[in-house]
Amino acid sequence: MLTRLAQRALDAYGGEERWRSATAVECRLSAHGWAFRLKMRRAMKGLQIRATLARPYVVTRDWPKDGQRTIVDGADEVRIETGAGERVASRADPRQYFPGGRRTFRWDDLDMAYFGGYAAWNYLTFPALLLREDIAWSEVSETTLEARFPESLPTHSPVQRFHIDGENGLLRQHDYTAEVFGGWAKAANVVEEHGEWEGIPYPSRRKVTPRKADGRPRAFPLLVGIEIRGWRLVSGGTSVEA
Repeated sequence: MLTRLAQRALDAYGGEERWRSATAVECRLSAHGWAFRLKMRRAMKGLQIRATLARPYVVTRDWPKDGQRTIVDGADEVRIETGAGERVASRADPRQYFPGGRRTFRWDDLDMAYFGGYAAWNYLTFPALLLREDIAWSEVSETTLEARFPESLPTHSPVQRFHIDGENGLLRQHDYTAEVFGGWAKAANVVEEHGEWEGIPYPSRRKVTPRKADGRPRAFPLLVGIEIRGWRLVSGGTSVEA
């Protein structure tokens, strides 16, 4: 059963019926920031992404090269394919390789695809996450939900908090530890702006910075800046083929 606050957030984002009838979210996503430079990666610009709601399955088109696509298939595999579906590279159980070794200093394409894919799935599928029976949700304050994720779902950390605006029910801050970077990477993911598609609001601009001990975001450095455009909720068929 949904908590009062979870129901309020779900209603604010279009309602339970809309999300239960949907199959995926599509958008164009751009991201930049210090976290990319830390791992010797370039910023991402206008990537076309499709995130399946029922399970963590994320397709990113024309990345890392034009005509290729990356797929995060649950917690089990990340792979790069040609547009025709031929496998270019893959890695099973990718989480086991983080955060040590050469990944302390450099991520390859599969590392970046895994991190970007699972993070996008987590961000894009809220509030559908509230409806999942494999995530244990609790209301820890009048405006804060705590989620406990199972190992079967690729995500930043097992325990995360979602701070909901007391007036409009929209997400205003998402707290987690980005464990692929290390246990020190305690982050505040602040929603700075919402867009709207067919009456449904969605977080269109986010800023991720280190999180203070009291839970407030630090002013800098900017770990990741995220901008989302062309967001749409898909029911049934989709315009982006998996």
